[in-house]
Amino acid sequence: MKNVKKLPTKQLEKFSTIFTQLGLVLVLFVVYIVLEHETKQKSLAVYEPEVSKGIYLEPNTEVFFTKETTVKPKVELQKPDRLILDEKIDKVDDDKTESVILTEPKKQKVDFDIDKIETVPEPVDEEDEDPVPFISIENAPIFKGCEGLSKEENKKCFDKKMLKFVQRNFDAQLANEIGLRSGKYRIQTQFIIDNTGKVVDIKIRAPHIKLKQETQELIEKLPQFTPGKQGSKSVKVRYTLPISFLVD
Repeated sequence: MKNVKKLPTKQLEKFSTIFTQLGLVLVLFVVYIVLEHETKQKSLAVYEPEVSKGIYLEPNTEVFFTKETTVKPKVELQKPDRLILDEKIDKVDDDKTESVILTEPKKQKVDFDIDKIETVPEPVDEEDEDPVPFISIENAPIFKGCEGLSKEENKKCFDKKMLKFVQRNFDAQLANEIGLRSGKYRIQTQFIIDNTGKVVDIKIRAPHIKLKQETQELIEKLPQFTPGKQGSKSVKVRYTLPISFLVD
């Protein structure tokens, strides 16, 4: 029996067919893998809008929970009225003048007290016609009802009559209308009794404009006086009238 010798070339042709088939299978596998990989990428792209949408909604949520700050309105305090001063008034006991703080008006008990008249002594110059202070006048003006008295008694009577006149005519309850706080207040008044007996050149310093107006009207109601005299000559006399009242 003869042995058949196989040729190498034929063996290679036989195996090439197998290799070709394996190559096709490998190519198909690779194509399949590639297609599967691209499909997954597409699926990921589909979910991206949902992620973006979720991020976009976050600012809206923050707006709803933003805490609003409340701005408190500013409260304006009422400024107290300044002390009413007459530029022409002479200096008289400034240390005794009290400052005034105004509050809301309320009913208050007013105790009117003008039991003391103060006069300010001033030097007398006989060569000019300046008013003579009441305390220095030789013969003081005569208030109606004080006629026929001595010089000293006439001055006392004048002060007494002036006190009664103020007590009867000054509206002390005005303090309720302007809302003065409890305490003692003073209105400094000064006027001239001219050489005919008339009241002129009224100067008033008060803690409130209404008190100044009330005092102005009061002084204008004073009656005609018999003029004061230095020797036998009628002269102008300066009279200082401090009006004090107590608010409880």
